[in-house]
Amino acid sequence: MRVVYLAAGAAGMYCGSCLRDNRLVAALLARGRDVLLLPLYTPLRTDEPDVSRPEVFYGGLNVYLQQKSPLFRRTPRFLDRWLDWPALLRGVGRLATRRRADELGELTISVLKGRAGAQRKELERLIAALRGLRPDLVNLPNLMFIGAGRAVREALGVPVLCTLSGEDLFLDGLPQPQRGQALALIRAAADGIDGYLAVTSYYARRCIERFGLPAERVHVVPLGVSILHDPPARDADPGPFTIGFLGRIAPEKGLAELAEAFAVLRRAGRACRLRAAGCLPPGERDYLQRVRSRLSEHGVQGGFEYLGEVDRGKKLEFLHTLDAFSMPSVYPEAKGLPVLEALERGVPVVQPQHGSFPELIEATGGGVLYDPREPQGLAAAIAGLMDDLPRRRRLGARGRAAVRERFSEAVMAEQTWAVYEQYVYARRAN
Repeated sequence: MRVVYLAAGAAGMYCGSCLRDNRLVAALLARGRDVLLLPLYTPLRTDEPDVSRPEVFYGGLNVYLQQKSPLFRRTPRFLDRWLDWPALLRGVGRLATRRRADELGELTISVLKGRAGAQRKELERLIAALRGLRPDLVNLPNLMFIGAGRAVREALGVPVLCTLSGEDLFLDGLPQPQRGQALALIRAAADGIDGYLAVTSYYARRCIERFGLPAERVHVVPLGVSILHDPPARDADPGPFTIGFLGRIAPEKGLAELAEAFAVLRRAGRACRLRAAGCLPPGERDYLQRVRSRLSEHGVQGGFEYLGEVDRGKKLEFLHTLDAFSMPSVYPEAKGLPVLEALERGVPVVQPQHGSFPELIEATGGGVLYDPREPQGLAAAIAGLMDDLPRRRRLGARGRAAVRERFSEAVMAEQTWAVYEQYVYARRAN
Protein backbone atom coordinates (compact mmCIF):
# COMPACT_ATOMS: atom_id res chain seq x y z
CA MET A 1 0.00 0.00 0.00
CA ARG A 2 1.44 3.35 -1.05
CA VAL A 3 0.45 6.68 0.51
CA VAL A 4 1.29 10.14 -0.79
CA TYR A 5 1.25 12.67 2.02
CA LEU A 6 0.99 16.35 1.06
CA ALA A 7 2.42 18.86 3.54
CA ALA A 8 2.20 22.66 3.37
CA GLY A 9 5.46 24.53 3.89
CA ALA A 10 5.48 27.52 6.25
CA ALA A 11 7.44 30.11 4.27
CA GLY A 12 10.83 29.08 5.63
CA MET A 13 9.77 29.00 9.29
CA TYR A 14 9.42 26.15 11.74
CA CYS A 15 5.77 25.33 12.31
CA GLY A 16 4.01 22.69 14.35
CA SER A 17 2.23 21.15 11.36
CA CYS A 18 5.46 20.84 9.34
CA LEU A 19 7.28 19.25 12.28
CA ARG A 20 4.41 16.86 12.92
CA ASP A 21 3.96 15.86 9.25
CA ASN A 22 7.68 15.25 8.68
CA ARG A 23 7.97 13.27 11.92
CA LEU A 24 4.94 11.15 11.02
CA VAL A 25 6.26 10.24 7.57
CA ALA A 26 9.75 9.58 8.97
CA ALA A 27 8.25 7.22 11.56
CA LEU A 28 6.23 5.41 8.89
CA LEU A 29 9.31 5.03 6.69
CA ALA A 30 11.28 3.65 9.64
CA ARG A 31 8.61 0.96 9.95
CA GLY A 32 8.91 -0.05 6.32
CA ARG A 33 5.75 1.70 5.10
CA ASP A 34 5.59 2.94 1.51
CA VAL A 35 4.87 6.65 1.92
CA LEU A 36 6.03 9.75 0.06
CA LEU A 37 6.05 13.28 1.50
CA LEU A 38 5.39 16.03 -1.08
CA PRO A 39 5.78 19.69 -0.04
CA LEU A 40 3.31 22.35 -1.13
CA TYR A 41 3.83 26.13 -1.42
CA THR A 42 7.40 26.18 -0.05
CA PRO A 43 9.98 23.58 0.99
CA LEU A 44 9.46 22.20 4.48
CA ARG A 45 11.65 23.38 7.32
CA THR A 46 11.99 20.94 10.19
CA ASP A 47 14.30 20.48 13.16
CA GLU A 48 14.75 16.78 12.34
CA PRO A 49 16.00 15.13 9.11
CA ASP A 50 13.77 16.26 6.24
CA VAL A 51 12.22 13.24 4.48
CA SER A 52 10.23 15.21 1.90
CA ARG A 53 10.87 15.00 -1.84
CA PRO A 54 12.75 17.96 -3.36
CA GLU A 55 10.09 19.04 -5.88
CA VAL A 56 7.56 21.59 -4.60
CA PHE A 57 3.97 21.58 -5.88
CA TYR A 58 1.65 24.58 -5.77
CA GLY A 59 4.84 26.64 -5.48
CA GLY A 60 4.18 29.85 -3.60
CA LEU A 61 5.41 32.14 -6.36
CA ASN A 62 3.39 30.43 -9.10
CA VAL A 63 0.29 30.35 -6.91
CA TYR A 64 0.58 34.05 -6.11
CA LEU A 65 1.37 35.18 -9.66
CA GLN A 66 -1.43 33.09 -11.12
CA GLN A 67 -3.77 34.75 -8.66
CA LYS A 68 -2.62 38.21 -9.70
CA SER A 69 -2.44 37.85 -13.48
CA PRO A 70 -4.06 35.54 -16.06
CA LEU A 71 -0.78 35.70 -17.99
CA PHE A 72 0.90 33.39 -15.47
CA ARG A 73 -1.90 30.84 -15.83
CA ARG A 74 -0.61 30.16 -19.36
CA THR A 75 3.18 30.33 -18.89
CA PRO A 76 5.35 27.50 -20.28
CA ARG A 77 6.48 24.75 -17.97
CA PHE A 78 10.15 25.78 -18.02
CA LEU A 79 9.24 29.14 -16.45
CA ASP A 80 7.01 27.45 -13.87
CA ARG A 81 9.89 25.12 -12.95
CA TRP A 82 12.19 28.08 -12.43
CA LEU A 83 9.62 29.78 -10.18
CA ASP A 84 9.29 26.52 -8.23
CA TRP A 85 13.06 26.26 -7.66
CA PRO A 86 13.34 25.38 -3.93
CA ALA A 87 16.20 27.81 -3.28
CA LEU A 88 14.14 30.65 -4.76
CA LEU A 89 11.08 29.68 -2.73
CA ARG A 90 13.16 29.62 0.45
CA GLY A 91 14.51 33.07 -0.33
CA VAL A 92 11.15 34.75 -0.92
CA GLY A 93 8.96 32.58 1.31
CA ARG A 94 9.04 34.93 4.27
CA LEU A 95 7.57 37.69 2.13
CA ALA A 96 4.31 35.75 2.24
CA THR A 97 4.01 36.52 5.96
CA ARG A 98 3.74 40.21 5.06
CA ARG A 99 0.80 39.90 2.67
CA ARG A 100 -2.38 41.72 3.61
CA ALA A 101 -5.19 39.64 5.02
CA ASP A 102 -7.49 40.53 2.11
CA GLU A 103 -4.87 39.32 -0.41
CA LEU A 104 -4.50 36.05 1.45
CA GLY A 105 -8.28 35.74 1.57
CA GLU A 106 -8.63 36.05 -2.19
CA LEU A 107 -5.90 33.49 -2.75
CA THR A 108 -7.38 31.10 -0.18
CA ILE A 109 -10.78 31.25 -1.88
CA SER A 110 -9.21 30.63 -5.28
CA VAL A 111 -7.34 27.53 -4.06
CA LEU A 112 -10.50 26.29 -2.33
CA LYS A 113 -12.30 26.45 -5.68
CA GLY A 114 -10.03 23.73 -7.11
CA ARG A 115 -10.36 23.49 -10.88
CA ALA A 116 -12.55 26.60 -10.92
CA GLY A 117 -9.82 28.69 -9.28
CA ALA A 118 -6.91 30.63 -10.75
CA GLN A 119 -4.48 27.83 -9.79
CA ARG A 120 -6.04 25.15 -12.01
CA LYS A 121 -2.71 24.65 -13.77
CA GLU A 122 -1.06 23.79 -10.45
CA LEU A 123 -3.81 21.30 -9.62
CA GLU A 124 -3.47 19.55 -12.98
CA ARG A 125 0.31 19.31 -12.54
CA LEU A 126 -0.14 17.79 -9.10
CA ILE A 127 -2.67 15.26 -10.43
CA ALA A 128 -0.29 14.30 -13.26
CA ALA A 129 2.51 13.73 -10.75
CA LEU A 130 0.24 11.68 -8.50
CA ARG A 131 -0.76 9.48 -11.43
CA GLY A 132 2.92 8.71 -11.98
CA LEU A 133 3.41 7.85 -8.31
CA ARG A 134 0.36 5.50 -8.30
CA PRO A 135 -0.71 5.94 -4.66
CA ASP A 136 -3.41 3.89 -2.97
CA LEU A 137 -4.33 6.87 -0.80
CA VAL A 138 -3.63 10.62 -0.76
CA ASN A 139 -3.49 12.70 2.45
CA LEU A 140 -4.21 16.43 2.07
CA PRO A 141 -2.45 18.85 4.45
CA ASN A 142 -5.41 20.92 5.70
CA LEU A 143 -8.90 22.15 4.89
CA MET A 144 -7.62 25.02 2.76
CA PHE A 145 -6.73 22.37 0.19
CA ILE A 146 -10.07 20.60 0.34
CA GLY A 147 -11.15 22.07 -3.01
CA ALA A 148 -8.54 19.96 -4.77
CA GLY A 149 -9.63 16.82 -2.96
CA ARG A 150 -12.56 15.91 -5.17
CA ALA A 151 -10.51 16.43 -8.35
CA VAL A 152 -7.71 14.21 -7.00
CA ARG A 153 -10.20 11.57 -5.92
CA GLU A 154 -11.97 11.50 -9.29
CA ALA A 155 -8.73 11.48 -11.30
CA LEU A 156 -6.99 8.72 -9.32
CA GLY A 157 -9.91 6.68 -8.02
CA VAL A 158 -8.33 6.35 -4.57
CA PRO A 159 -9.39 7.49 -1.09
CA VAL A 160 -8.49 11.07 -0.19
CA LEU A 161 -8.07 12.00 3.47
CA CYS A 162 -7.44 15.42 5.00
CA THR A 163 -5.51 16.38 8.12
CA LEU A 164 -7.16 18.90 10.46
CA SER A 165 -4.38 21.10 11.79
CA GLY A 166 -5.63 24.41 13.20
CA GLU A 167 -7.21 26.02 10.15
CA ASP A 168 -9.73 27.96 12.24
CA LEU A 169 -7.08 30.42 13.46
CA PHE A 170 -6.12 31.35 9.90
CA LEU A 171 -9.69 31.52 8.66
CA ASP A 172 -10.84 33.67 11.57
CA GLY A 173 -8.09 36.14 10.65
CA LEU A 174 -9.54 36.72 7.17
CA PRO A 175 -11.73 39.78 6.66
CA GLN A 176 -15.30 39.58 5.51
CA PRO A 177 -16.63 38.70 3.01
CA GLN A 178 -13.68 36.35 2.31
CA ARG A 179 -14.05 34.56 5.63
CA GLY A 180 -17.68 33.68 4.99
CA GLN A 181 -16.93 32.66 1.41
CA ALA A 182 -14.09 30.37 2.53
CA LEU A 183 -16.26 28.70 5.17
CA ALA A 184 -19.03 28.16 2.62
CA LEU A 185 -16.60 26.56 0.16
CA ILE A 186 -15.23 24.23 2.83
CA ARG A 187 -18.71 23.17 3.88
CA ALA A 188 -19.70 22.54 0.27
CA ALA A 189 -16.62 20.38 -0.38
CA ALA A 190 -16.62 18.48 2.93
CA ASP A 191 -18.60 15.51 1.63
CA GLY A 192 -16.12 14.97 -1.21
CA ILE A 193 -13.35 13.88 1.19
CA ASP A 194 -13.32 10.27 2.36
CA GLY A 195 -12.00 10.90 5.86
CA TYR A 196 -10.39 13.39 8.21
CA LEU A 197 -7.56 13.07 10.73
CA ALA A 198 -7.63 15.37 13.79
CA VAL A 199 -4.74 15.54 16.25
CA THR A 200 -6.94 16.19 19.31
CA SER A 201 -10.50 15.34 20.30
CA TYR A 202 -11.14 19.03 20.94
CA TYR A 203 -10.26 19.98 17.39
CA ALA A 204 -12.23 17.08 15.94
CA ARG A 205 -15.36 18.43 17.66
CA ARG A 206 -14.51 21.97 16.65
CA CYS A 207 -14.21 21.07 12.95
CA ILE A 208 -17.38 18.99 12.93
CA GLU A 209 -19.32 21.95 14.32
CA ARG A 210 -17.56 24.79 12.51
CA PHE A 211 -17.04 23.28 9.06
CA GLY A 212 -19.90 20.80 8.87
CA LEU A 213 -17.67 17.75 8.53
CA PRO A 214 -19.38 14.33 8.66
CA ALA A 215 -18.73 13.19 12.25
CA GLU A 216 -18.44 9.52 11.30
CA ARG A 217 -15.51 10.30 9.00
CA VAL A 218 -13.42 12.21 11.56
CA HIS A 219 -10.70 10.17 13.30
CA VAL A 220 -8.51 11.31 16.18
CA VAL A 221 -4.85 10.35 15.96
CA PRO A 222 -2.85 11.96 18.80
CA LEU A 223 0.27 13.98 18.15
CA GLY A 224 3.55 12.16 18.46
CA VAL A 225 6.98 13.39 19.56
CA SER A 226 10.39 11.81 19.31
CA ILE A 227 11.25 9.82 22.41
CA LEU A 228 14.81 10.48 23.51
CA HIS A 229 17.08 9.19 26.25
CA ASP A 230 16.32 10.32 29.77
CA PRO A 231 17.08 14.01 30.22
CA PRO A 232 20.31 14.72 32.12
CA ALA A 233 20.02 15.57 35.79
CA ARG A 234 19.67 19.25 36.62
CA ASP A 235 22.46 20.98 38.53
CA ALA A 236 22.04 20.96 42.29
CA ASP A 237 21.88 24.77 42.24
CA PRO A 238 20.40 25.73 38.86
CA GLY A 239 19.88 29.37 39.80
CA PRO A 240 16.56 31.23 39.74
CA PHE A 241 13.33 29.44 38.91
CA THR A 242 13.11 29.37 35.11
CA ILE A 243 9.83 29.68 33.21
CA GLY A 244 9.93 28.77 29.53
CA PHE A 245 7.91 29.63 26.42
CA LEU A 246 8.35 27.84 23.07
CA GLY A 247 6.29 28.79 20.05
CA ARG A 248 5.68 31.35 17.36
CA ILE A 249 6.17 34.88 18.67
CA ALA A 250 2.70 36.20 17.91
CA PRO A 251 -0.24 37.54 19.95
CA GLU A 252 -2.32 34.36 19.67
CA LYS A 253 0.41 32.25 21.33
CA GLY A 254 0.33 34.26 24.54
CA LEU A 255 3.89 35.42 25.19
CA ALA A 256 2.59 38.81 26.36
CA GLU A 257 0.29 37.11 28.87
CA LEU A 258 3.13 34.99 30.19
CA ALA A 259 5.35 38.07 30.44
CA GLU A 260 2.68 39.80 32.55
CA ALA A 261 2.50 36.80 34.88
CA PHE A 262 6.29 36.79 35.14
CA ALA A 263 6.23 40.49 36.06
CA VAL A 264 3.67 39.81 38.80
CA LEU A 265 5.92 37.12 40.27
CA ARG A 266 9.03 39.26 40.14
CA ARG A 267 7.32 42.28 41.71
CA ALA A 268 6.11 39.99 44.49
CA GLY A 269 9.76 39.34 45.31
CA ARG A 270 10.05 35.91 43.73
CA ALA A 271 13.38 34.96 42.16
CA CYS A 272 12.57 33.80 38.66
CA ARG A 273 13.41 34.41 35.02
CA LEU A 274 11.54 34.02 31.73
CA ARG A 275 13.16 32.45 28.67
CA ALA A 276 11.39 32.38 25.29
CA ALA A 277 12.26 30.68 22.03
CA GLY A 278 10.51 30.37 18.68
CA CYS A 279 10.25 31.88 15.23
CA LEU A 280 9.58 35.61 14.95
CA PRO A 281 7.59 36.40 11.78
CA PRO A 282 8.63 39.73 10.22
CA GLY A 283 5.19 41.16 10.88
CA GLU A 284 5.41 40.45 14.62
CA ARG A 285 8.61 42.32 15.48
CA ASP A 286 6.59 45.18 16.91
CA TYR A 287 4.72 42.69 19.09
CA LEU A 288 7.97 41.42 20.62
CA GLN A 289 9.10 45.00 21.19
CA ARG A 290 5.83 45.74 22.99
CA VAL A 291 6.44 42.74 25.26
CA ARG A 292 9.93 44.03 26.04
CA SER A 293 8.62 47.55 26.65
CA ARG A 294 5.95 46.30 29.02
CA LEU A 295 8.53 44.36 31.04
CA SER A 296 10.66 47.49 31.13
CA GLU A 297 7.72 49.45 32.51
CA HIS A 298 7.47 46.85 35.28
CA GLY A 299 11.21 47.13 35.91
CA VAL A 300 11.84 43.43 35.30
CA GLN A 301 13.26 43.45 31.76
CA GLY A 302 16.57 42.05 33.03
CA GLY A 303 14.94 38.71 33.78
CA PHE A 304 13.66 38.12 30.24
CA GLU A 305 15.63 36.45 27.46
CA TYR A 306 14.52 35.77 23.88
CA LEU A 307 16.68 33.11 22.25
CA GLY A 308 15.29 33.42 18.73
CA GLU A 309 14.41 30.47 16.53
CA VAL A 310 16.12 27.32 17.79
CA ASP A 311 17.12 24.12 16.00
CA ARG A 312 16.58 20.74 17.61
CA GLY A 313 19.81 20.70 19.59
CA LYS A 314 19.27 24.19 20.94
CA LYS A 315 15.64 23.38 21.70
CA LEU A 316 16.64 20.42 23.86
CA GLU A 317 19.23 22.54 25.65
CA PHE A 318 16.59 25.20 26.21
CA LEU A 319 14.05 22.75 27.64
CA HIS A 320 16.72 21.34 29.97
CA THR A 321 17.06 24.77 31.65
CA LEU A 322 13.36 25.03 32.56
CA ASP A 323 11.60 24.46 35.86
CA ALA A 324 8.15 25.03 34.32
CA PHE A 325 6.76 25.59 30.85
CA SER A 326 3.79 27.60 29.60
CA MET A 327 2.40 28.53 26.21
CA PRO A 328 -0.73 30.40 27.32
CA SER A 329 -2.39 30.69 23.92
CA VAL A 330 -5.11 33.30 23.72
CA TYR A 331 -6.84 31.49 20.85
CA PRO A 332 -8.02 27.92 21.65
CA GLU A 333 -5.14 25.74 20.52
CA ALA A 334 -5.80 22.87 18.10
CA LYS A 335 -2.54 21.00 18.72
CA GLY A 336 -0.21 21.96 21.56
CA LEU A 337 2.94 20.26 20.28
CA PRO A 338 5.36 22.35 22.42
CA VAL A 339 3.48 21.19 25.52
CA LEU A 340 4.21 17.56 24.66
CA GLU A 341 7.83 18.38 23.83
CA ALA A 342 8.27 19.97 27.27
CA LEU A 343 6.61 17.01 28.98
CA GLU A 344 8.83 14.57 27.09
CA ARG A 345 11.78 16.30 28.76
CA GLY A 346 10.14 15.98 32.18
CA VAL A 347 9.18 19.67 32.48
CA PRO A 348 5.79 20.33 34.15
CA VAL A 349 3.46 22.65 32.25
CA VAL A 350 0.95 25.37 33.11
CA GLN A 351 -1.78 25.88 30.51
CA PRO A 352 -5.08 27.75 30.10
CA GLN A 353 -8.24 25.73 30.44
CA HIS A 354 -9.36 25.85 26.82
CA GLY A 355 -8.70 24.28 23.41
CA SER A 356 -6.66 21.09 23.38
CA PHE A 357 -4.92 21.73 26.71
CA PRO A 358 -7.45 20.16 29.10
CA GLU A 359 -7.31 16.82 27.27
CA LEU A 360 -3.51 16.90 27.06
CA ILE A 361 -3.19 17.59 30.79
CA GLU A 362 -5.79 14.92 31.60
CA ALA A 363 -4.08 12.36 29.36
CA THR A 364 -0.58 13.00 30.71
CA GLY A 365 -1.07 14.22 34.27
CA GLY A 366 1.99 16.40 33.65
CA GLY A 367 0.74 19.86 34.49
CA VAL A 368 -1.87 22.21 35.86
CA LEU A 369 -4.65 24.23 34.29
CA TYR A 370 -5.75 27.74 35.17
CA ASP A 371 -8.79 29.84 34.32
CA PRO A 372 -7.67 32.37 31.67
CA ARG A 373 -10.52 34.66 32.71
CA GLU A 374 -8.83 35.20 36.08
CA PRO A 375 -6.34 38.11 35.83
CA GLN A 376 -3.90 36.48 38.26
CA GLY A 377 -4.66 32.88 37.28
CA LEU A 378 -1.46 32.17 35.38
CA ALA A 379 0.82 33.82 37.93
CA ALA A 380 -0.89 31.97 40.80
CA ALA A 381 -0.55 28.60 39.04
CA ILE A 382 3.16 29.16 38.40
CA ALA A 383 3.65 30.32 41.99
CA GLY A 384 2.08 27.09 43.19
CA LEU A 385 4.71 25.10 41.32
CA MET A 386 7.52 27.35 42.51
CA ASP A 387 6.57 26.61 46.12
CA ASP A 388 6.36 22.83 45.73
CA LEU A 389 9.45 21.09 44.33
CA PRO A 390 8.19 17.53 45.06
CA ARG A 391 5.00 18.30 43.13
CA ARG A 392 6.98 19.63 40.18
CA ARG A 393 9.02 16.47 40.10
CA ARG A 394 5.93 14.27 40.29
CA LEU A 395 4.21 16.15 37.47
CA GLY A 396 7.34 16.07 35.31
CA ALA A 397 7.91 12.34 35.81
CA ARG A 398 4.24 11.51 35.26
CA GLY A 399 4.05 13.62 32.13
CA ARG A 400 7.19 12.13 30.63
CA ALA A 401 5.99 8.56 31.26
CA ALA A 402 2.60 9.31 29.67
CA VAL A 403 4.14 10.93 26.59
CA ARG A 404 6.42 7.93 26.10
CA GLU A 405 3.42 5.59 26.30
CA ARG A 406 0.67 7.50 24.46
CA PHE A 407 2.21 10.36 22.46
CA SER A 408 5.27 8.87 20.82
CA GLU A 409 5.98 9.04 17.11
CA ALA A 410 5.60 5.24 17.03
CA VAL A 411 2.05 5.41 18.41
CA MET A 412 1.17 8.22 15.98
CA ALA A 413 2.54 6.26 13.03
CA GLU A 414 0.77 2.99 13.86
CA GLN A 415 -2.59 4.65 14.51
CA THR A 416 -2.36 6.72 11.34
CA TRP A 417 -1.51 3.68 9.22
CA ALA A 418 -4.46 1.78 10.73
CA VAL A 419 -6.80 4.55 9.52
CA TYR A 420 -5.19 4.45 6.07
CA GLU A 421 -5.68 0.68 5.85
CA GLN A 422 -9.32 1.04 6.81
CA TYR A 423 -10.04 3.26 3.82
CA VAL A 424 -7.83 1.47 1.28
CA TYR A 425 -9.20 -1.98 2.14
CA ALA A 426 -12.78 -0.68 2.05
CA ARG A 427 -12.19 0.82 -1.40
CA ARG A 428 -10.68 -2.43 -2.67
CA ALA A 429 -13.58 -4.43 -1.27
CA ASN A 430 -16.03 -2.22 -3.16
